[in-house]
Amino acid sequence: MRLLGWLGGLVGCGLLLMALAGCRGKGPDGGAGGKRIIILTNGNSPFWDACAVGVQEASKTLELDKAGLKAVVETNDGTDGGQIKKLRQYGTQNDIVAVGLSVNTAGNVAIVEEMRKLREKGIHVVTIDSDVDRKMHRDSRFAFIGTDNLAGGIELGKCARGLLPGGGEYVTFVGITGAQNAIERVGGFAKGAGDKFTSKDNMGDNNDRTIARNNVRNALTNHPNLKALVGIWSYNAPAIVDVVREKEVRDKVKVVVFDAEPVAIEEMGKGMIDAMVVQNPYEMGYQGVRLMKALVEKDDKVVKEIVPNKDKDDGDLYDTGLKVVVPDEGSPLKRDLFEKKTEFLKLSQFRDWLKKYNLTGS
Repeated sequence: MRLLGWLGGLVGCGLLLMALAGCRGKGPDGGAGGKRIIILTNGNSPFWDACAVGVQEASKTLELDKAGLKAVVETNDGTDGGQIKKLRQYGTQNDIVAVGLSVNTAGNVAIVEEMRKLREKGIHVVTIDSDVDRKMHRDSRFAFIGTDNLAGGIELGKCARGLLPGGGEYVTFVGITGAQNAIERVGGFAKGAGDKFTSKDNMGDNNDRTIARNNVRNALTNHPNLKALVGIWSYNAPAIVDVVREKEVRDKVKVVVFDAEPVAIEEMGKGMIDAMVVQNPYEMGYQGVRLMKALVEKDDKVVKEIVPNKDKDDGDLYDTGLKVVVPDEGSPLKRDLFEKKTEFLKLSQFRDWLKKYNLTGS
């Protein structure tokens, strides 16, 4: 009897310890260790460094830790296959409650299907920076947070038009030609530049920096009358500058680009870039986390603040804004050329804005 009593006491203590352990470190739904909000990039670029700063700031100011949440930025390898693999992994990991991704290729049905599967499992999905094909696959995500890429392309086209009133031939350079942001920016550029400009090529590099530079070399060789070189993704700007300097053709071409990598900012200061249309990846990261936290917590008030007209056409888009940045001196571009909601800044003013948020690029 004493032995049975001793064994019973031991079992009871064990159950008590297990219960105590089960109560420790649980997230809002009872899962140990809290839950993760993931932001998945489309590739590796300094553009995402600013997004990561926004994610970190949101984590602090929104007190994710108190809500049992953690926001993490994960980097895709620049391929559709890599993004599909990541999304499939997320579906098997019980601690993931929300995913915000920059869609690699808008028309890739396999990526869209993995997004839908995540939503079916109760994981919230939004897109950041680059969206799905909205006409076909809007149902695969809750909302899009990022740049109005068509409007951004138009503003970049206006830059070219202001720099080259007589028009001319141009080539656009981009990572993945099938990405939704690339499609909209390239189309927008043509619209903003106007009928006096002629596109000679749209050259993709699949996130390969060596190919990006070779594309510029080939464009200059194949089209000797080019008047403008147009960078559509962030790393295209440094690639263009490298080759323009190498070929000594700066006096023959205008360089207009999207985004402001640290190298691009320095090169504009050196006179190698004529205009930049700059996004706000910091705000993409911050508002992306804010929206996903609200979705997880069913905070309808915050959700409606971010996308107040969710059920209307384009009401599921949150525009993080645009800036046009020009050199401090000598630019013919003026504020009245652009839309009122687009910020127009000299380079020194833009650098001051970066310092305000402790950013090195945008």
